[in-house]
Amino acid sequence: MRKARRFSGISALLGALGVFVAAGVWLSQHMSSAPDGTAWHTDFSKAAVPMSEFMEMGGRESIQPIDAPRFVRADSVTWLGSRSPVIAVTRGDVARAYPLGVLMQHLVVNDMLGDLPIAVTFCPLCNSPMVFSRRVGNVTLRFGASGTLRNNGFIMWDTQSESWWQQFTGEALVGAYTGTRLTIIPSQVVGWQTFVTRYPDGQVLTGEEGRAYGRNPYIGYDSHPQPMLYVQASDTRLFATERVLAGVVNGQPVAYPFSLLSKRAVLNDNVGTQPVVAFWQRGAASAQDNVSIDHSRDVGMAALFSRQVGELRLTFRYEMDGMFHDNETDSAWNIFGECVAGDLRGTLLAPLPAYPYFWFAWSTTYPDTLLYTP
Repeated sequence: MRKARRFSGISALLGALGVFVAAGVWLSQHMSSAPDGTAWHTDFSKAAVPMSEFMEMGGRESIQPIDAPRFVRADSVTWLGSRSPVIAVTRGDVARAYPLGVLMQHLVVNDMLGDLPIAVTFCPLCNSPMVFSRRVGNVTLRFGASGTLRNNGFIMWDTQSESWWQQFTGEALVGAYTGTRLTIIPSQVVGWQTFVTRYPDGQVLTGEEGRAYGRNPYIGYDSHPQPMLYVQASDTRLFATERVLAGVVNGQPVAYPFSLLSKRAVLNDNVGTQPVVAFWQRGAASAQDNVSIDHSRDVGMAALFSRQVGELRLTFRYEMDGMFHDNETDSAWNIFGECVAGDLRGTLLAPLPAYPYFWFAWSTTYPDTLLYTP
């Protein structure tokens, strides 16, 4: 049984605020102005969910995004621990790492990846690392934190229309863009050493000067049986803050528990007619465990891929060399789905849109999730 640990610092403050919010101080009571006192210009006549579902949790952009990100070469970085979790995003020859220790303090990074405008986002309460295209039609949006929560997940807003977007899904819930979904850009959460070994000349987000990064204000959050501020009944098939590798495959929500992945390292599965495989390996720290992220416990990293490669439907196993091997050709593959040795060397597995989340957050959003069991 997992021990329940007390929140501290900012977590305790937010917990107290949650009681205040639960007493009935809903954003719907004062939609005419933003939490920071400035006027909202959001079209509140358009909403996909009741306004009573939103909780006010501070001023608009009281947590400021990064709008002018700065990067350094990966092989010059000395301030990240080997297990520091980073969001890895690649496009063409460009590979970038966005440390969760930086995102914890900003939630949103508005960036350009080549010619693609992206928003790199992270919600520590839901453990949802999501990367989206900022391009909607012919408009490039700029995102920030609205100062509101829904189902424990923070709500983004865009400067152009002031619509409200659920960070967890990238869907606009209130305003002119209601019903619009942002395009998800493939990414992975990996440990720092895993990233720099694969991409020594990659780029790493450095954050803003004068700020102390790498600290976790939500101490013990991912070991607590009741997620902070969360008041709705959740799916009890797993511990509320159990990490799951979860996504929607061909319209079907699926989830693979880290507790099982950490024991087996490889899970071969079929989602409908789609053959999939989940890879897991050690080397990534929790961002919501210890006060220092680098000194937090190792929760590992995971990714979901298609097992279909041309005419071959592969089945995988984990070997003591630290690689994933397919039974059909005995080729070796890494956590990025790349074949690095064997007959299929140079082949890439097709990544599927699945990311590490807390179970309560995923199952609340997708109650019809198929939970993998042996």
